[in-house]
Amino acid sequence: MTATETLAKPDEPRLTSLSHGGGCGCKIAPGVLSAILRGSAAMPVPEALLVGIETADDAAVWRLNDSQALVATTDFFMPIVDDPADFGRIAATNALSDVYAMGGQPIMALAIVGMPIGVLSPRTIGAILEGGAAACRDAGIPIAGGHTIDSVEAIYGLVALGLVHPDRVRRNAAARPGDRLVLGKPIGVGVLSAALKKGALDAEGYAQMIATTTRLNTPGPELASLGAVHAMTDVTGFALAGHALEMARGADCDVRIDWQAVPMLAGVRALARRGFVTGASGRNWASYGDEVVLPEGFAPEERALLTDPQTSGGLLVACEPGAVDAVLQVFRRHGFAAAGVIGDVAATDAPPRLVVE
Repeated sequence: MTATETLAKPDEPRLTSLSHGGGCGCKIAPGVLSAILRGSAAMPVPEALLVGIETADDAAVWRLNDSQALVATTDFFMPIVDDPADFGRIAATNALSDVYAMGGQPIMALAIVGMPIGVLSPRTIGAILEGGAAACRDAGIPIAGGHTIDSVEAIYGLVALGLVHPDRVRRNAAARPGDRLVLGKPIGVGVLSAALKKGALDAEGYAQMIATTTRLNTPGPELASLGAVHAMTDVTGFALAGHALEMARGADCDVRIDWQAVPMLAGVRALARRGFVTGASGRNWASYGDEVVLPEGFAPEERALLTDPQTSGGLLVACEPGAVDAVLQVFRRHGFAAAGVIGDVAATDAPPRLVVE
């Protein structure tokens, strides 16, 4: 008997049946989001705001004093799995990742809770919240408050706050020509979630999906302490391609990916070949595909993985070539066995592109 079955009332629906899209696959497509934000009125930028919306970075950063800056972010989404505790853990881990990606150490969180009251039982909703609290306990922080609403779809996430030294803030826009790219987690979460929703994911696949999406990106602060680490971001809803492109645009360089070096979750190629891909994968490609150069004969399932939305994905790090071993050692110390070098950053006189080799 699963945790969902023990907590749900007899007529309670599967969590994933309540959402039109799960996890970071719920994100508004990058092209649509860009059009929405284009109409936003420009605001004066205070000197203390070290990072704002200008480069689509992972979090905002506000200088408090010479030795501290506040990292602030929010992230929430609809169920990607049916087990309520797992859903809560995944959503909280994903939200905290943005703090780690800026080089910050989380200090506390606020819960964002929208639930269909009357459809889901109090026990199930409580299990979602407890899953999120468990992830925060693993991060060593409290959930210090939050806000709840009665919602048609189940929504859960966090406002996550952290601290970082102003000199150790790591943005997605500071990569340099010659940098090597290191990815901390394997990709393929969106493919696994699509298979799960259609009843085609076995127990082993589910276990690896939970293991990767609930692993906190704790290497972030230690990586930010390395001067040779120039840029960081986490790979989430816009997929490896989208977040690598953000890094390319910010640096005004090409980002080149060695596709054979990209770590992938077990079995995702076969599942993608069978058609288990998310709608967000196609929306991602439609938004930024004209900025991506693919090798001849690149198979449709490979492109689906390149644009596969990652929920609670890994850190993407740009560092000097001589720092690669140190970066990999940090990942290994934190238990990220799959971390590896996947590409580099190259100067260009043309508009920045993602080049897949």
